[in-house]
Amino acid sequence: MNDTSSDKTTDPLADPGARKPRVAVVFGGRSSEHGISCVTAGSVLAAIDREAYDVVPVGIAPDGRWVLESDEPARLAIRGSDLPRVDAGRSPVALMGAATGTDLVVAEPASVPSVIGEVDVVFPLLHGPWGEDGTLQGMLEMAGVRYVGSGVLASAIGMDKAYMKVVLQAAGLPVTPGIVVTRTELEQDPIGVRARVEELGFPSFAKPARAGSSMGISKVHDASEVDAALEEAFRHDPKVLVEQSMEGAREVECGVLGTLEGPPETSRPGEVRTGGDHEFYDFEAKYLADQHTEIDIPADLPAEVEQELRAMAVRAFEALSCEGLARVDFFVMPDGSVVINELNTMPGFTPTSMYPQLWAATGMSYPDLVDRLVQLALRRDTGLR
Repeated sequence: MNDTSSDKTTDPLADPGARKPRVAVVFGGRSSEHGISCVTAGSVLAAIDREAYDVVPVGIAPDGRWVLESDEPARLAIRGSDLPRVDAGRSPVALMGAATGTDLVVAEPASVPSVIGEVDVVFPLLHGPWGEDGTLQGMLEMAGVRYVGSGVLASAIGMDKAYMKVVLQAAGLPVTPGIVVTRTELEQDPIGVRARVEELGFPSFAKPARAGSSMGISKVHDASEVDAALEEAFRHDPKVLVEQSMEGAREVECGVLGTLEGPPETSRPGEVRTGGDHEFYDFEAKYLADQHTEIDIPADLPAEVEQELRAMAVRAFEALSCEGLARVDFFVMPDGSVVINELNTMPGFTPTSMYPQLWAATGMSYPDLVDRLVQLALRRDTGLR
């Protein structure tokens, strides 16, 4: 079993006995995954150690405004099929450079801005574009603020599944066969696009290249479904990835976690099985229909297959230059071979998300997992490293 110990020391740059490190939990965002980001934040806010850290919730509204959110984790839970949202009417906030670091400032209309205090770490819990894709990470790098998770390059590659395949293949890792289709290409050469999709074979999957939470994904059974599947994916991204359906494969996921010293650790893998009306692990199966989704942790795999899968997870993590955390999703084929589906640099932290469940089964509790990630961020340098 991996070493899952956690050392709760404060910011290494702070003087002994200084105030608790201040963690800004940033969530929401402009992407279609706004609601899932809020749910993730609610879980982290409920789990983070308030005796060790001073926590400030910061929401990003769908229109891009940053606000000082309420510290009420229960408000950010899924209720039935309704997803929570950032309250855009709350007090606006901004990160501002100061002599000793970066301050979080509240700017009420027609009033003098008030400083909440210096931010030591940002915990960016945004999913999808404008947050998980390197854009927020770049802003934090420019501001000189430490943050949880991968840097600009790894975040950008991890968000774009097409480029992710290029990098993983260059590292000698097996990936799902697929092609890229853009909206412009479809408009200019619809016959050629359909021919390329048909040449790939059926069934296949059409998915946005730069989205997550299984949004915009369709299974394409034959040529008659190609146009509708592409159009659904284009609603989320003008760049679409069409991949072969790995028929008969088992969907297995593995968590990767950075360490304070040494190489990253891996969790025991878990298997996802969907049923009912869900032909694949779509958005509803992930978040809204637990009764039709079964998760086996650890996955029932031969020891040699699990060992290979965990080793490949670390290789993928390092190939993309990831930091902090990632979840690597695999297909285990009927003959026992392993193929990488994708890597997520900021996997979900909702109560039903695989990443925290994988680590719980490996011996690390949710609060300890959150603490490890904050500690890793406190020890990172800003800028090139």
